[in-house]
Amino acid sequence: QKRKNENIGLRFQSAAAGAMALSTCVLPSFSPQAAVLRRTSTVANAAAASRIGGFLSSKPYAPPPWASGLSHAPSHTFTLGHFPTPIHRWDLPELPRDTEVWIKRDDLAGMQLSGNKARKLEFLVADAAARGADCVVTAGGIQSNHCRATAVAAKYAGLDSYLILCTSKPLVDRDPGLVGNLLVERLLGAHINLVSQREFLKFGSVALTELLEKRLLEEGRRPYVIPAGGSNALGNWGYIEAVREIEEQIQLSGGDVQFDDIVVACGSGGTVAGLALGSQLSSLKAKVHAFSVCYGPKYFYDCVQGLIDELQSGLNSHDIVSIEDAKGLGYARSTAEELRFVKDVAAATGIVLDPVYTGKAAYSMVKDMSDNPGS
Repeated sequence: QKRKNENIGLRFQSAAAGAMALSTCVLPSFSPQAAVLRRTSTVANAAAASRIGGFLSSKPYAPPPWASGLSHAPSHTFTLGHFPTPIHRWDLPELPRDTEVWIKRDDLAGMQLSGNKARKLEFLVADAAARGADCVVTAGGIQSNHCRATAVAAKYAGLDSYLILCTSKPLVDRDPGLVGNLLVERLLGAHINLVSQREFLKFGSVALTELLEKRLLEEGRRPYVIPAGGSNALGNWGYIEAVREIEEQIQLSGGDVQFDDIVVACGSGGTVAGLALGSQLSSLKAKVHAFSVCYGPKYFYDCVQGLIDELQSGLNSHDIVSIEDAKGLGYARSTAEELRFVKDVAAATGIVLDPVYTGKAAYSMVKDMSDNPGS
């Protein structure tokens, strides 16, 4: 299965340093023979969840001080991921001299939630719950990581999920089966709505999700629409918060590491918008580089601009992020050289990049550093 944007590359030059029914909870301990069994109400369960670590619970949220002027600030978050995710040095092969690359392991945030999706969904699911939703609606490709992650997050929060999945016309006319992310979604009981690529391009994800939302409302459901990729003003806060996390990790290190650049794959724009805005407003001040794996740079500059405008940042996307085309042969199509790079990185560092997103971004990053040393 493809994993999208799960890792963030950070580099620096060496000179700079880069639901009240009774329920039963069984909690296994480290000993295989021992377990803790207790009966309590779900109200008490919620309180206990908060005390024991807060996973899968709603918590009040306060923005970083440097982001207090932004609009659409969330009031709560629903804890889905395991944060903070670690940052460690990444000894990539064939790096230019006097350059270090470090990697933020958002792939370790929770595999079922596909890395970067967990950060966005923590705010989106909290909002859905606050608005009294009983289901969520979203859209994406037939093997969308975002749709899989949304289905998982919704089930964690006790919500149903309705997914609009774009695929080829032959697969719309017959059941595509249990393959990849589709298997996970069907195991979770997600309601699958297949549309052809032609219909998806003709009507767009917004119109299609609105149509499904209207149908669900007529059926007496309370749907909450999440945009493709989880990329909207509220979802942006996932990676604004990630910047605060990076800041705190640097402080805990004693400040010995300062990153000059942040590198990330770009597939919908939300992660890039949050990172670029956060880096600009915070003390981080690292230049954000986004490598697009589907559309061209102009599309994503406009996309990021729309997202930061929703937050009333007053900034220009061209000033806070550099976006380059890294799609190569096209979305989900790789050259032999790109695949060889993914293999070499795995062999040298133990980190397996996916060829659709992180593989292309890392490949383009290393190539850019080689072609433009010192930049």
